[in-house]
Amino acid sequence: MLPVTELRGAIPLGFLLNLPPEATLLYAFVGNLIPCFLILLVLEPVSGLLIKHSEFFDRFFKKLFEKTKEKHQDAVHKYGPLFLVVFVAIPLPGSGGWTGSLLAFLFGIKYWKAISLIALGLLIAGTIITLSITGITSFIYF
Repeated sequence: MLPVTELRGAIPLGFLLNLPPEATLLYAFVGNLIPCFLILLVLEPVSGLLIKHSEFFDRFFKKLFEKTKEKHQDAVHKYGPLFLVVFVAIPLPGSGGWTGSLLAFLFGIKYWKAISLIALGLLIAGTIITLSITGITSFIYF
């Protein structure tokens, strides 16, 4: 559930703790998806409230939202909502469910569609990481 590492850190940790790969993937996936439900649900009302009542947060959110939107606008226009799946599926820190939730909010993707796209991206990323680690582990023990 932690930002930045998300399931990209949880899956290797599960392997270090000798958890079964299937359980590790499942727990990491669910643990990463839960914050996405909450982020998408509260981001608009909380940011709106903070922007309305605080000059600091007004500047902070406007800068964050503008910078993020500008960075990804071309890809979103080119690929549409499918961009969200690809972005979340890239198994690198900073491209997971938390940031995907922010992008979905900024580009107006409806709640359940965003959850579905983010979930698919997380499942792809988790599968890539799990297969990579099991392959590396098998090679080391070989």
